[in-house]
Amino acid sequence: MELKGSRTIAADRATVWARLNDAETLKACIPGCEELTGNPHEGFAAVVKQKVGPVSATFRGTVRLTDVVPGESYRIVGEGSGGVAGFAKGAAAVRLSDSESGTELSYDVEAAVGGKIAQLGARLINGFAKKMADQFFERFQTAVEGG
Repeated sequence: MELKGSRTIAADRATVWARLNDAETLKACIPGCEELTGNPHEGFAAVVKQKVGPVSATFRGTVRLTDVVPGESYRIVGEGSGGVAGFAKGAAAVRLSDSESGTELSYDVEAAVGGKIAQLGARLINGFAKKMADQFFERFQTAVEGG
C-alpha cells in the first residue's frame, strides 16, 4: 500500500527539520503512541496502541532514520509486532522544500501488515493507513505552527 501527500507548514525549514527529529514531537504526533524513546542517530523504540476494525493491539517496535540529508530529507523506517494481531512495517520518504508561506513537507509512504490484521482486507487497512498518515501530519503541522 502506498500513500503520497504534502503539507505547507508556516515555519522555516530549519524549524520543521528540528521538529521532525525531536522524540517528544514525534510521540505527540503519532496516533496511539504511548511511548517513544531514543534519538535520531541510534533510532527510536515505540509502543503504539491501535484498533483496526475489530482488532485491537499494542505494537512494540523500532523506528530508524536512513538516507538523511540534513535540513532536506530522510527516510523513516519502522516495524512493530502486535502479538497475535500481527505485524506492521513501513517506510516514509520525507522531503522539505521552501515555499512562499513556509516549508513544503512532502511524503511518500509504503506500508505492509501481516497476521490477523491482514485478514481484515485491503480496503479497510488502506483506509486506516491513510487516516493514520493524515492524523500524524495534521498533528505535526499543528505542533510546529504552535497550535
